[in-house]
Amino acid sequence: MTIFDVTVPGGTDPSTRLGPRPGVATLVVNVASKCGLTPQYNGLERLQERYAGRGFTVLGVPCNQFGGQEPGTAEEIAEFCSATYGVTFPLTEKIEVNGDHRHPLYAELVSVPDAEGYTGDIRWNFEKFLVGRDGNVCTRYFGLRPKDRFEADIKALL
Repeated sequence: MTIFDVTVPGGTDPSTRLGPRPGVATLVVNVASKCGLTPQYNGLERLQERYAGRGFTVLGVPCNQFGGQEPGTAEEIAEFCSATYGVTFPLTEKIEVNGDHRHPLYAELVSVPDAEGYTGDIRWNFEKFLVGRDGNVCTRYFGLRPKDRFEADIKALL
């Protein structure tokens, strides 16, 4: 099994399955609409607009495990993201990223270390994983905003 085999139903259309796709570099981000980090949607959307034509996408993965900061339905989350931040990148259904019910996507992702060598549970909203076109999880980012150093990593994959 590769990361390409792991998918999550789409947020507003359960028949749509989303996940990293062969040939497309993907930034997987656990997102929340009521978090102090929520304005990161602006930078994530800028990355989507800037690099989508070069084989890149952001994949937003709503999660309500951190302070109950993603309480809405898939439709409410999608509407909020679109109306407030102009988000065009795909959003999955709301899933769990930690614990006994951790989604298989995150079971694969959390084994990758961040720059400090940390592996394991997601620590907070907006933790990011960069997946290469070949399906390899390249890097994990904690606490970085879209304007920070990982844009260079995205460019290097493209």
